[in-house]
Amino acid sequence: MRQAGLMLGAGTAVKPLGESDRDFALGLCAADPDMHVFVAARILEGGLSDGRAATLGYDRGRRSALCWSAANVVPVGGDRKAMVALADAVCGRRRFASSLFGPSELVQAMWAHLEPAWGPAREVREVQPVLTMRELPSHTGHRLDPEVRLATEDEVSIVMPAAEAMFTEEIGYPPYRGSGSTYRAGVAALIRRGHTLVRVEEGRVVFKADFGSVALGAAQVQGVWVHPELRGRGLAVPAMASVVEHALKHVARSVTLYVNDYNTAALATYRRLGMVQSGVFSTILL
Repeated sequence: MRQAGLMLGAGTAVKPLGESDRDFALGLCAADPDMHVFVAARILEGGLSDGRAATLGYDRGRRSALCWSAANVVPVGGDRKAMVALADAVCGRRRFASSLFGPSELVQAMWAHLEPAWGPAREVREVQPVLTMRELPSHTGHRLDPEVRLATEDEVSIVMPAAEAMFTEEIGYPPYRGSGSTYRAGVAALIRRGHTLVRVEEGRVVFKADFGSVALGAAQVQGVWVHPELRGRGLAVPAMASVVEHALKHVARSVTLYVNDYNTAALATYRRLGMVQSGVFSTILL
């Protein structure tokens, strides 16, 4: 993909990106789709034309960078100088975000500049291995779980409790308070796009995984959850094998996810499946 440049004014370091900057933005993401699939997916979903979700660009040749700045702040590319410039722009546009995440070195550089303005983090998850797989699990001798399948649109109500439980366990607070209509709409949208896989037993979801972001040949798995009553019983590896198998056959050329380094059970599951580390993320929860 040809990486077009930005039209910056003299002396301007950072500018909001629009549709005319699409090639520039996707070009930066394409340098490492597994690491930058989240931002690439938001761009392909129309993020450059949505005034509520600013994408900020920093155009300095090989040091060019961008930053998705909506409910989450996510940097792509560049160096420490680029991160400082982008952090200044983020501070000028947003008073609050729920998290800052992405490639560890970029996140740490941005956070050093954002923390004095935003105050201390609620939690810092400094080391989150990024794991990737490109080979079909069935070709490497892994057993697939035949009960794992795409969720259907009439199953939103039984997927919701699993999605809520996973979010609460991972983030530390519920995904919504009061009406859950907006959250339900998000769950339904993933199902409608064929991006949620489940195992259902006796009318309840006991395993769930989503393709939260799909772009540039990469699919990022998120929301992986096993019912607490079934943990430690060998369900996770064949279930995840089915998720990866489906993704590689129908969705993308590579499957990626990131996991907290202290989640030893999840790391063991993904590595037994054959996923290999391709990078490191950090997440700042605000």
